[in-house]
Amino acid sequence: MKQRELGNSGLNVSELGFGCMGLNGGYGAPTEDKAAIAVIRAAYEAGVTFFDTAEVYGLRANETLVGKALAPFRDKVTIATKFGFDLDNYPDLNSRPEHIKKVVEQCLTRLRTDVIDLFYQHRVDANTPIEETVGALKDLIDEGKIKHYGLSEANVATLRRAHAVHPVTALQSEYSLWTRDREADVIPVCEELGIGFVPWSPVGMGYLAGKITPSATFDSSNDLRSEFPRFTPEAIRANQPFLDVLNGMAARKGATAVQIALAWLMAQKPWIVPIPGTTRIAHLQENLGASNVTLDTDDLKVIQAALATLKVVGARMSEKYLASCED
Repeated sequence: MKQRELGNSGLNVSELGFGCMGLNGGYGAPTEDKAAIAVIRAAYEAGVTFFDTAEVYGLRANETLVGKALAPFRDKVTIATKFGFDLDNYPDLNSRPEHIKKVVEQCLTRLRTDVIDLFYQHRVDANTPIEETVGALKDLIDEGKIKHYGLSEANVATLRRAHAVHPVTALQSEYSLWTRDREADVIPVCEELGIGFVPWSPVGMGYLAGKITPSATFDSSNDLRSEFPRFTPEAIRANQPFLDVLNGMAARKGATAVQIALAWLMAQKPWIVPIPGTTRIAHLQENLGASNVTLDTDDLKVIQAALATLKVVGARMSEKYLASCED
């Protein structure tokens, strides 16, 4: 698999990463550990070197899983994890320096490593100036406990303030063919400042795979989509035109809708690295097949022209979850 540099950071990773969150729930029941480890290792064997987790995923369980799965080849992969929630008072946020310095030790232990390659602030903490947070992260870089830091769901103002203290390696935000909010503000600033962009949920929490029908049900005990407006039967039906765009281009390119969705993201900028996740090896192989799909200028114009006529129905997350994301 080809490599990409995240901005001007010197951090090179596989052009498609692997989002590990779903292995511990979020979009359905958690995957049994043995099967989850098999998927992570299959991704590595297929050329993926960029793995994304967070302390909050599975309430610490995902980091433990990822650490175990990647231990045999730790020196050959890039591990990204995230801090920022106060897990003892979840969902409160806490990015105070003393909290970060305590959490990083726990993350290192769970991940079975002596250094974290990329340490994101999961959500911006309005009660802690970003300058203080980044100051603590700079200390951790100087101490050799982390190599790079990033932000997640931060706005332009926060991104600039953070970057002024110490260069930001990557910004992670939701971005896909039907979630394009960041194209107008954050992505241009990433280009200006030399910051990589890592889209989470690059296939629309599964919707852009084309397998979710209006009759689909989501278990409120383990599936976030059960409360997200885009996953009501009405929205699933109304957003079908996005799938029509993908399916039309997939037929043209001899690919699948998922592969077109991922190839489209990779074609936007050379420093964009999507992190699709899955619990199944067959889906993993399909996702990674996007590396073999090339969308030329004409293909991108066709997609852009079609998207210009469409408006997505439903907010990307519920108000509760959007509240912690900066506009």
